[in-house]
Amino acid sequence: MARKSYPTDLNDIEWEILAPLIPPAKQGGHPRTTDMRAVCNAIYYHLKTGCQWNMLPVDFPPSSTVYSYYRKWQRKGVWEKLNHTLRGQVRSKLGKSIQPTALAADSQSVKTAEKRGASALGGFADLKQLAWMCTALIGVKR
Repeated sequence: MARKSYPTDLNDIEWEILAPLIPPAKQGGHPRTTDMRAVCNAIYYHLKTGCQWNMLPVDFPPSSTVYSYYRKWQRKGVWEKLNHTLRGQVRSKLGKSIQPTALAADSQSVKTAEKRGASALGGFADLKQLAWMCTALIGVKR
């Protein structure tokens, strides 16, 4: 039975770019049987829809498995590494230096970050602010 397709699913080109960045299975243990593309699709579905983990559609891997990978990758900094790597690839394709050479922050962002304290997002109050800054720095039109 074929799995239902969701708008948040990675297409083949996106998966080809992302697959090499997914951490390999631990050595010496039981071989990985979970489809990492399905795990990524489930994580993106959760992030886009905001549904509870246990309310993921049944055609994704079990929610406990998906959540386990999400948290493990969060603790190990995998999401941050993915972001840096993909940002570098985009900047390189645009003919820019892989690392940004400047950062502009408005006073409201600074005030918000000060109130909430430093976070895993490098002082940005939320992912929206960080995403806006990243797109602004690479010159992508929103």
